[in-house]
Amino acid sequence: MSVVTAAAENEARRTAFILSAAQAVLGSAGPICFALGALAGEFLLGPDKSLATAPLTGFSVGLAVGALPSASLIRRLGHRDGFLVGTGVSALGGLIATLALFQSSFWLFVFGLLVVGVGAAFVQQFRFAAADNAPSEFKARAISFVLAGGIITAILGPQVVIFTKDLLAPVPFAGAFAAILGLSAVGGAILLFLRTREPSGAEHAAAHGGRPLAEIVSQPRFFIALLCAVGSYTLMTFVMTGAPLAMVGCGFSSDQATLGISWHVMAMFGPSFFTGRLIHRFGAPAIVAVGFALLIGCAVVALSGIQLWQFWSALILLGLGWNFGFIGATAMVTESYRPEEKGTIQGFHDLILFGSVAFASLMSGAVYNAWGWAMLAWVVFPVSIVCLVALGALRMTAVRRAA
Repeated sequence: MSVVTAAAENEARRTAFILSAAQAVLGSAGPICFALGALAGEFLLGPDKSLATAPLTGFSVGLAVGALPSASLIRRLGHRDGFLVGTGVSALGGLIATLALFQSSFWLFVFGLLVVGVGAAFVQQFRFAAADNAPSEFKARAISFVLAGGIITAILGPQVVIFTKDLLAPVPFAGAFAAILGLSAVGGAILLFLRTREPSGAEHAAAHGGRPLAEIVSQPRFFIALLCAVGSYTLMTFVMTGAPLAMVGCGFSSDQATLGISWHVMAMFGPSFFTGRLIHRFGAPAIVAVGFALLIGCAVVALSGIQLWQFWSALILLGLGWNFGFIGATAMVTESYRPEEKGTIQGFHDLILFGSVAFASLMSGAVYNAWGWAMLAWVVFPVSIVCLVALGALRMTAVRRAA
């Protein structure tokens, strides 16, 4: 390894470490919303609970709506300043959600989680920022390293829920959403350690160049990568959103449901320490395929019974499947565009991704209320099969070209 390459990799590691630490703190807003969003929705609603997951849909809509603006703002302001704006947005969302609970306003609560989701859209750009600042051979590991911060999230987010949800009693859950303000402040302090770099004249010029969007997204590798990213993330959201409702509905406590989400989030991010190396060794498509096999395993366990260990085991497999599927698909996406195209394509990718996730979270509550927990699991099979067939077709095309 040359001195220049070693220096570039060291800088990439430093950037990835800072983003991973910020991810650990700022990403905790997600588990708070997913652990309590539907339960708080039920508390705020009347007898008809069919819209209980609407707050989680609001969070996912915020992710989708914030995808293009966050990518554009980060491109204009730079990574550090753009991400700091995102922490402010998350704090505002936490404040709105807290006030909504005090006022018993369901739709204001939905809006509050939507704003938190917009802030989370900035956090989703961390993985791209790590890849953009890394040498080509280190990109997958940089993405994986950033997402490894989610291990702390898996512990921190649910523990924040358990220790703060009754902090502002007699208003239930308000303390947990107020805690998002504190998490945003800590995350912002971590992001101040990012080094700012003024783009060169050539980079400014390149930012307005590149291929048309239609040409980029029509590439088979990009299209299948996006399909798999959407498939893995929507399935994870679809099943995870309904899981706390199903657990509480089966007689388990909200704390047990929250701990189930904690195990799930830990499984989502735990493998990230080695997922990048596996991608580097076996290739991203193979790792994505393993992810969908794990998602199918999640559905099988979920259909096997409704004991607490079955809920938790299904959620753990769901998290593992997401990790391999989503990180692998993200690595495939980063190989599909040129540096000057990154702003447009990253925003487009997350717009489609989180728009689909928003739809999945909304449908989760409706499907659960209409057909129960088992139907949430059955949906996993057709989506996973479609993605696996697409990966197989991509593999066959690559083999034919090599021959």
